[in-house]
Amino acid sequence: MRALRKAEEANGTKISVVFTLSKNDDDKFLRSVASHIKLTFMLRQDYLFAVATTRTSASAADSAALIICGSVRRMVQQAAMLTSSKFASRVTELYNEGTRWIGVISELGSTPFDEAALWDVLRKSTQTLSHPSQPPAGARSAAHMLADARARLERISPSEAYAELSDPTTPMPIVLVDIRPDRYRSRWGGISGALVVDRAELEWAFDPQSDRRLEVASRYDLRVIVLDQDGTASSLAAAALQDLGLLHATDVIGGFAAWIDSGLPKAVQPSAFSRWQDEDDESSYE
Repeated sequence: MRALRKAEEANGTKISVVFTLSKNDDDKFLRSVASHIKLTFMLRQDYLFAVATTRTSASAADSAALIICGSVRRMVQQAAMLTSSKFASRVTELYNEGTRWIGVISELGSTPFDEAALWDVLRKSTQTLSHPSQPPAGARSAAHMLADARARLERISPSEAYAELSDPTTPMPIVLVDIRPDRYRSRWGGISGALVVDRAELEWAFDPQSDRRLEVASRYDLRVIVLDQDGTASSLAAAALQDLGLLHATDVIGGFAAWIDSGLPKAVQPSAFSRWQDEDDESSYE
């Protein structure tokens, strides 16, 4: 059986993901597969398998049945939960029988991501913690992640940020980006001239290779100064921009609160980037 041949071991548990052909009656077929797997591993080793059906006709390929079966109820339920999360609105649960879960997933197998996602689900579902209150190996706390991010940045004070944004001789294009939620700007105000970008969209907005990028994000020498309320989330955001290749990205120490406490104007020159755009436009006609 192909599911058994493809099996690998994760945390002492045999796992496998298989897409297999079924002409009809997916429910009966998948239950038969699950029973065969159970007999194979009975009393020998824990297992966790995901088996999905595929179709021969394109018209029927818009959905596929998936069974997750295993020797341990906890692992199956964890895998079912992660599957529902990874495939979000694409999943419809049909049966949940403890050590067997069957659902239908729309367009399952239409991209290489789907099989990789199921393998990830199974690997994570086999993990166990001897002390659930203790972090697993390799885990990093939020404070550790923040410290790592700041170690990579040359952070600047509000006064330094304002000076850069006001300097007409700055050697690189520069933009101030406010990533605070709307409710923060409604309560405490904002800075006129800053770009307002939702944190969830930041990487897409400033990746020069993204088809969702902002018009200003067309070059890797762009200096992005990230601003949040207190200078915490902005450090993680600036580090994420550096990961994209925007190596001049940084953030404001203390965030918007420190900006106001410093007595700085609540406005910056929006021309800090447009001047560079004008120069590029002129050079294109030379």
